[in-house]
Amino acid sequence: MPPSDSEAPDAFDLRILALYQHDTRLAAERIGEHIGLSAAAVQRRLKRLRERGVIEAEVARIAPRAVGLPITCIVSVDLDRETAADLDRFKARMLACAEVQQCYYVTGEVDFVLVVLAADMETFEAFTRHHLLADANVRSFTTHVALERVKCGVSVPLDRTGS
Repeated sequence: MPPSDSEAPDAFDLRILALYQHDTRLAAERIGEHIGLSAAAVQRRLKRLRERGVIEAEVARIAPRAVGLPITCIVSVDLDRETAADLDRFKARMLACAEVQQCYYVTGEVDFVLVVLAADMETFEAFTRHHLLADANVRSFTTHVALERVKCGVSVPLDRTGS
């Protein structure tokens, strides 16, 4: 649940998050030195930000190629029926797919955009057969194979001054 206006992150919280989202191993003391708060204050704020759901998770970012997944495909999926039950069923299926790194329900000409990781094109083709072609509600899909991973991240732009 998003924080209410009274719970919205203040300027100190945003400065903490700006540093923390790039390196969760950064000690509270170092963050405090950068923004002018004590380590204890930083730790309390981080705890509160976790409890409020502002910090959703603290995870390791793994290079797919380094673990045998060099193929990244961006897949646009158009469904035949878009009832709430049909949408929920497709979302649940994608959530259960380890190959699907990201899944977005979108507006426009298609209904979903997926980011799918694969070891090779044969593995990706097996994914499409099992999860897309076998789904009677998938009208069509289009795949774009990424040639190069130029930028990939989950950082949220917290400095909105344009710098």
